[in-house]
Amino acid sequence: MGSGPRGRYWEEFKAGDVFESAARTITETDIVTFASFTGDWHPLHTDKEFAKTTTFKKRIAHGMIGPVVSVGLGVREGLMHETVIAFLEMEWKFLKPIYIGDTIRQRRTVEHKRECRNPAQGIIRFRLEILNQRGELVQEGTRTLLVKRQPGI
Repeated sequence: MGSGPRGRYWEEFKAGDVFESAARTITETDIVTFASFTGDWHPLHTDKEFAKTTTFKKRIAHGMIGPVVSVGLGVREGLMHETVIAFLEMEWKFLKPIYIGDTIRQRRTVEHKRECRNPAQGIIRFRLEILNQRGELVQEGTRTLLVKRQPGI
């Protein structure tokens, strides 16, 4: 095994590169854990009878579960396991609900990259799409990351 970090450096990404993550099913445990962690016990997520009276007709996942789980899906890809330095910015749109039992995956496209003042770092902006098991786009947005550059270049 080499001595360098696992993952891609800034130079190894090109605008237009597309990466597909593994899939993950959103479970009841995810909803309870998220509600416990955030304190968001809104009945739309936690009360089956209340949810029946809403436009969704059944309980849905907290909206923020999408971008939060997408971070984990990205980590599982291993693309920047030891090369990502920091999460800089995020823009996000919630297009359709994620229901308990939905299986979601992430499609990540390199939208833009630029150099930094620090020659050891670069910035990459990714376009992210969260798709459910039917291939429907449920959430989308961008995530901008600070990434290590290859040493000595």
